[in-house]
Amino acid sequence: MHTPRPPVPPFDDPRLEGGAAFAEGRIVPLSDAKISLFDWGFTRSDATYDVASTWQGAFFRLDDHIERFFASLDKMRLRIPYDRAGLREVLHRCVRAGGLQDAYVAMVCTRGVPPRGARDPRLAENRFYAYALPFVWIAPREKQLAGIDLHISQRQRIAPESVDPTVKNYHWMDLVQSLYDAYELGRDTSCVVDAAGHITEGPGFNVFAVKNGVVRTAARGVLEGVSRRTAIELCQRLGIALDVSPLPAQALREADEVFLTSTGGGVLPIAKIDGQPLPQPFPGPVTTRLYDAYWALHDEPAYRDAVEYR
Repeated sequence: MHTPRPPVPPFDDPRLEGGAAFAEGRIVPLSDAKISLFDWGFTRSDATYDVASTWQGAFFRLDDHIERFFASLDKMRLRIPYDRAGLREVLHRCVRAGGLQDAYVAMVCTRGVPPRGARDPRLAENRFYAYALPFVWIAPREKQLAGIDLHISQRQRIAPESVDPTVKNYHWMDLVQSLYDAYELGRDTSCVVDAAGHITEGPGFNVFAVKNGVVRTAARGVLEGVSRRTAIELCQRLGIALDVSPLPAQALREADEVFLTSTGGGVLPIAKIDGQPLPQPFPGPVTTRLYDAYWALHDEPAYRDAVEYR
């Protein structure tokens, strides 16, 4: 049972233009949002988070992000001093405070700082933060138009038996190193594999392949992204064949189309795999249908949560 939400205090600070954070129970400028050097969220990556977005003044699938965040909190044995309605209020307040229409909106809970000398995580006071800043794209618009070149790194994603990938986390050393692999080869971004050589995910996105009209994506070992879920649901809505199962790296190389899904851009078409152009015209027909349908969903009332600006 989560504790009732405390009130969110009022604010009046001209420094909030361009983004705002919620820290220590109040709205503050982004530059004033701080985390302790001794917080286990920093020293041990003992934290969970989620990222929602607003587009043209409305959150997209905010309830789904909030539900996933609370599920992650439960799995991590973390608690925040807000219920779902209180968390929604905080996130809306951050967007309003920054005057943002298109925003990247994060909610974060860290383990906190245990008493001096203690190594028992149960003794730490969990800390909650949130912030909103201008929308963050996985790739800038010009790169999207030119075509993203995706590198398949041979680095292995942390096994789900070790770190549950369905809990959004900051265990990104494998993903960050894979980015360096990509940059050294002149590629734009990367994805990693599991111990069997199957594609898992990339830094902040899920990966999909299209072959002979069938959309494929990994079944396990990945974050179950809200954008991933949206693409899967759109396949079902549009009558596009879907296969959620292990995705060998070779299947990605031999695909007709490849696309990524992420809150930071929705459906993002890939033009090349390791420098080799994909056979379909860029972007491919299936990817284009899903791209158009994804952005059309933003206008459907069931997925919109409008921000009330003042």
